[in-house]
Amino acid sequence: MHDVPLWLWVVFAVTVLVSLAVDLLAHREAHVIGFREAAAWSGVWVGLAIVFGTVVFLVVGTSAGVEYTTAWLLEKSLSVDNLFVFALIFGYFRVPRAYQHRVLFLGVLGALVFRGIFLAAGVAVVSRFTAVLFVFAAILFYSTYKILKEEDDSFDPGKSIAVRLLRKIVPVRDDYAGTRFFVKEAGRRVATPLLAVVAAIEAADLVFAVDSVPAVLAVSNDAFIVYTSNAFAILGLRALYFMLAGLLDRFHYLSVGLAFILSFIGVKLILQASHKTISTAVPEIPSPLSLAVIVAVLAVSIGLSVLRPPPGHTDDRSSPDTAGPVGSVPAENAADDPPESPSDPHDAGEPPDVR
Repeated sequence: MHDVPLWLWVVFAVTVLVSLAVDLLAHREAHVIGFREAAAWSGVWVGLAIVFGTVVFLVVGTSAGVEYTTAWLLEKSLSVDNLFVFALIFGYFRVPRAYQHRVLFLGVLGALVFRGIFLAAGVAVVSRFTAVLFVFAAILFYSTYKILKEEDDSFDPGKSIAVRLLRKIVPVRDDYAGTRFFVKEAGRRVATPLLAVVAAIEAADLVFAVDSVPAVLAVSNDAFIVYTSNAFAILGLRALYFMLAGLLDRFHYLSVGLAFILSFIGVKLILQASHKTISTAVPEIPSPLSLAVIVAVLAVSIGLSVLRPPPGHTDDRSSPDTAGPVGSVPAENAADDPPESPSDPHDAGEPPDVR
């Protein structure tokens, strides 16, 4: 555990709250997020994470700084899986592009709360029962298997437990009503499909936490390091999604890279647990080496994806096949901010029956 001064916790909390407030004000009017706007915001979130990491280096020490950087980059790389699921959810519910940022904003708020709870519980369990790291390693190896077998592609937003539970609690109408989550029909309060989308996003994040929490605890068991790194990675998810919308399928080697990273972290957990519970003669993988491996794997995965496009890929951006998943920003609009969405949200297509 690192000696983190209380004022640094306060700085972190204030930074997150102010950033969320500024983001909310900047996007208070529903509009389509174009590539330039998304890239600018992505730069802001990455910049904040780097600045905060620099402060950690200077105040808490080099070891803490390396752990923070490794954990942040690890969570950032694992979050790519989230982007594919976001696209799947938006496509399933046919969410108008102008409303997608509002949904992801609420998703981020929920993720910050749930990750805080899970990470706090994880740190407490690991500090008392080190052997649980073996269980965490098994989870990561299973996640690796699922990625390589492409079992995650079977995710069905409509069958999400959260969405099914929502339908039992409150009636859900078929049509969107702007960015509203509830409307009155025949004197009764009913939910719009947008609330079902938020429920699906939150449920997806809970699933991803099963991978993220064990992975980040392999890097550090310090509550400050694991939560701040996760928080800054999560904050940049929305901008990253809009920046890469329509381009996700081109990074086809990235899933293999993520599988390798998860298996590497799984081995790190086993060695770490063995060192503490079996024999101190068992070597541990240091954080600087973990950081180097993650950076190298991501670079190679992205490089191979660019050099070797997927079969059947074409650069013809006017083709509907290259326009990205339903609900994402079309490739032809990626360079500039598209015009506002039509006032009638149904121009984007009728959502599925979610009742």
